[in-house]
Amino acid sequence: MEISDAILSLNALSQETRLNAFRILIAHGKKGIASGELSKELGIPPNTLSFHLAHLRHAGLVVSRKESRSVIYYANIDAMQELVEFLVEDCCIVDKTTCGGIEKVRHTVKKIASEGGLKKTCC
Repeated sequence: MEISDAILSLNALSQETRLNAFRILIAHGKKGIASGELSKELGIPPNTLSFHLAHLRHAGLVVSRKESRSVIYYANIDAMQELVEFLVEDCCIVDKTTCGGIEKVRHTVKKIASEGGLKKTCC
């Protein structure tokens, strides 16, 4: 991942509504959630949700698909994995004694990616 891509992703997640939406989308995995349901769950109007989803889509963190009359959104787990890997790739190069937690993070992110999303019992 290039630093410009990481900045774009982190910028998209740096707003409360977008971060909450992304976390909900992660919880739904590849199954995703209809935009109307996501709007209700977040307690925001559909046009406000569209604005925030556009930021997440531009950053490559969210994708959508059309199902019948609904648009289903879901988190791009691969992009999330790339971002986390980018953030921790140089962890503890100088002091290896402090990296125990990072390996757990890496393992969890890889598990999420292989399963296609978080499960309620995960972690």
